[in-house]
Amino acid sequence: MKDIATPLGIALGMVIIVAANVLEGGNPMSLLLLPPILLVLGTTVMVTVAGGTMSDAKAAAVNVKRAFTGAVQPADELVPQVVTLAERARREGLLALEDSLREIDDPFLVKGVTMAIDGTDPEDVREILEAELRAKRRDDKQAAKFFGDAGAYAPTIGIIGTVMGLVHVLENLATPDELGHLIAGAFVATLWGVMSANVIWLPISNRLKRIGELECARMEVAIEGVAAIQAGANPRLVAEKLRSLLPTGTAEREAA
Repeated sequence: MKDIATPLGIALGMVIIVAANVLEGGNPMSLLLLPPILLVLGTTVMVTVAGGTMSDAKAAAVNVKRAFTGAVQPADELVPQVVTLAERARREGLLALEDSLREIDDPFLVKGVTMAIDGTDPEDVREILEAELRAKRRDDKQAAKFFGDAGAYAPTIGIIGTVMGLVHVLENLATPDELGHLIAGAFVATLWGVMSANVIWLPISNRLKRIGELECARMEVAIEGVAAIQAGANPRLVAEKLRSLLPTGTAEREAA
């Protein structure tokens, strides 16, 4: 199920800013000046790319889509699936789980159970799955860092745009009738720098962190579930152990 928290929050945040501007008697179109927008957004993206690698930049495009449209899969959804597998494995043996894998839509859990069915040593199974978990945490950290860096650069770039605009103002002191418009335009760059940082870049960074945390928590449940299945643990104990890995509120809902 897709979670629309990020697109909804950013969109409504922008709407509130525009509404506040209108209520103060301003004209929203005065904020939509192409030069400062191009300077702030374009330069922010470019200097963020400069601080990493091209693979980071390519991954950023994918991560934007993930932040806006990515489905959040809670870890508690895995508990009943793992318990069902544990019950069948205890009753019929690990080989009997091969048919059950077709009904599971979690690739990580399927991978772990498949290795168990193939007779892979439990320690090797855990080591492989935990290595994949660590790799995912590194990727998620870098994904969030890219947009966090953009949020750090944007306000300063906005100030650069304002200074450039004020230089242009000083060049036109001989035409006082245009100074008000030029000064207002100069400060639009600062507005877009601060606004893009706090309404776009940092929320995306935090969203990626949160999605990563939820996905890693789900992977941890899968790892412990596979280990319990291989050990032939009692399904009730498997359920209790997995629920202990969940946040308190989630665990209580799962138990209910």
